[in-house]
Amino acid sequence: MKSFELDAADVRLLCALQEHGQLSKSRLAQIVGLSPTPCWARLTRLKKAGIVRGYHAEIALARLVDVAKVVVTVSLKSHRKADFERFEAYVMATPEVTDCIATGGGMDYVMTVVTTSLPAFQTLMETMLEAELGIDRYMTYFVTREIKSGRPDLARLVTVRAPKTDTRTTD
Repeated sequence: MKSFELDAADVRLLCALQEHGQLSKSRLAQIVGLSPTPCWARLTRLKKAGIVRGYHAEIALARLVDVAKVVVTVSLKSHRKADFERFEAYVMATPEVTDCIATGGGMDYVMTVVTTSLPAFQTLMETMLEAELGIDRYMTYFVTREIKSGRPDLARLVTVRAPKTDTRTTD
């Protein structure tokens, strides 16, 4: 997939949003180093392009309630398009599944599940198996503590490094 064309100001704007969330027009412009109107126009363009999809607060869940967080790998019995679509639709409608990625290799999916307890997690998995989603096998990994959780370094990822040019001369 071709990436969206970004200039340095766009990258600064996206980094500011990623770091701080939703900001006032003037504060965002100040961080980005633009005047408010052009900054807001850039933000509008990035939203219309689907680059900025929303704003979220980072909540310290463990300070509010005890939860069981489980990483689950899932392999389906069959790999037809309809099988993937059925499984993915079920996952999309299951609020306890907070993240799910499709993978290539040994497993088809890796999910993060957050429930109020391990028995609640087990009930969820039994319900998924009874829903005839075509699950062949699954493996669970109980999160004992979170070492790192964050966002990717956007500025580093989108910076395009120019290829080195050959400075040798031929005579």
